Amino acid sequence: MGDPQFAIEMHDAGLQLGTQDFHFDCRLPAGAVIAVTGASGAGKSTFLNLLAGFDTAAQGRVLIAGKDVTDEYPARRPVSLILQDNNLFAHLDIFTNIGLGIEPAMKLSTADRQSITSSLEKVGLAGFERRMPGTLSGGERQRVAFARALVRNRPVLLLDEPFAALDPGLRIGMAGLLLDMHRETGNTVVVVSHDPDEVKRIADFGLFIEDGRIVVAAPIDEFLGREDYAGLTQFLHS
Repeated sequence: MGDPQFAIEMHDAGLQLGTQDFHFDCRLPAGAVIAVTGASGAGKSTFLNLLAGFDTAAQGRVLIAGKDVTDEYPARRPVSLILQDNNLFAHLDIFTNIGLGIEPAMKLSTADRQSITSSLEKVGLAGFERRMPGTLSGGERQRVAFARALVRNRPVLLLDEPFAALDPGLRIGMAGLLLDMHRETGNTVVVVSHDPDEVKRIADFGLFIEDGRIVVAAPIDEFLGREDYAGLTQFLHS
């Protein structure tokens, strides 16, 4: 079992994809918003995929919420995932898209149905249950993805550049909504971001990945003040 003060632990977790080796070792605080940064191809998405279970460590261990999940299937891991494209089923209404996050067979209790309605209200989409994804704006679809994460209520929320496709004003609003959700649930949020202003605005803790390794992992004030890695300095001032 892992240490309860850490939501995520990677103990020498490694794998090879193509010709590149990835090797991660970290202990990340529970209840924090953790920003994952680094250049394109450095390993940010691979790091997230190891947590989600889409990639499997060939060596070492991955622990989430105190549980060793190294060999667990994605569906059995205590995480929710929000991607850039929101991962909504275009042929299903919003209620069903969210309900599938609770119960894949859609055998929903009255409490489950109330939870879906409540989650839509919380993300500003009251009354959208029967709308189809194709009728929504990009920001509205992202809000649906947030609502689905709310009803799943997993201890760890993983986000892979969730606001990259949104205009700057909407990005700020969605980041605010993410922080509101975080305050309500007290979960641990791991968000991949290429936006230094976003990192400064939302994160409690920062990771910088370079060449498949975590080279900086620190509370955000220390992270923002580090000047010993040129790549991190360049990112923060880009």
